Amino acid sequence: MDIFAALWPVFALLFLGVLINRIQFVDHTFWNGAEKIIYYLCFPALLVTRLVAADFNGSESFVLIEAVLLLLALGSLFLIVLQKLLKLRSASFTSVYQGGLRFNTYITLAIAASLIPGEGLVIAAIIASVMIPLLNLLCVLVFALYSDKRPSILTVLKQISSNPLILACLMGLALNLSDLGIPVLVTPVLDLLAQVALPLGLLAVGAGINLKAMRSSGVPLMMGVATRLIVMPLFGLVIGSMLQLSPEALLIFMVFASVPTASAAYILAKQLNGDAPLVANIISAQTLLSMLTLPVALSLPGLML
Repeated sequence: MDIFAALWPVFALLFLGVLINRIQFVDHTFWNGAEKIIYYLCFPALLVTRLVAADFNGSESFVLIEAVLLLLALGSLFLIVLQKLLKLRSASFTSVYQGGLRFNTYITLAIAASLIPGEGLVIAAIIASVMIPLLNLLCVLVFALYSDKRPSILTVLKQISSNPLILACLMGLALNLSDLGIPVLVTPVLDLLAQVALPLGLLAVGAGINLKAMRSSGVPLMMGVATRLIVMPLFGLVIGSMLQLSPEALLIFMVFASVPTASAAYILAKQLNGDAPLVANIISAQTLLSMLTLPVALSLPGLML
């Protein structure tokens, strides 16, 4: 499999998003509206349709869930130990933690679809159905433990229960496990929304890149970037190999471990009084550098076969 050939369309759309924003082809306010449509409509539709089609009866699904739990546990432990050693400010650590563990759903699903057409998105939906709720819970809990403005239990529950991606995962799982499926008249509507999600999502990510991001933030920025783009892929490779994931499942699992951080990290940092500028810099730096690290990270499973 040519990894670069599969990644090229994703990177091309990211660069196109940068260009569109740079020449101001559309007004800046367009991206705010586009991101809302993607986040609340298109990506939930994509997750629901793929989860309904997923096969949870096979043993691979449960192994994937185990892999996700191990990856998040190892990543969290690594960052907490690093925090103790480097004694980062609480607000900075919450940003580094989000930057180290969160993944960009838009980029992840686009790469999964490109690497393994059809099956790739189904495997990705299974992983996302576990990883998205857990990551949101972990990130809010880290704010509760490390932030000066500690969120209440009510805030934690609100963050989790109002997340459209979590709700989409729960709906897709419920429809799958109950064998109800999606109503016939609704299916083509969701399919059309799902088709919009990946290209528009990648353009929005590209438009949000700050090319000057890597000039500031020092050690915390380097920690967030190195954890996400180097440490987490290595953890993912070790875990996937140890659990003997199939080549297809291991490749998609590595995508989740290797992609840059989600823009939702910035929103959460602003809401819970974290270091939002640091998160913004981490997101931009990771997105730019991942164009170099992703081909390497996704080539590693093939070298081990």
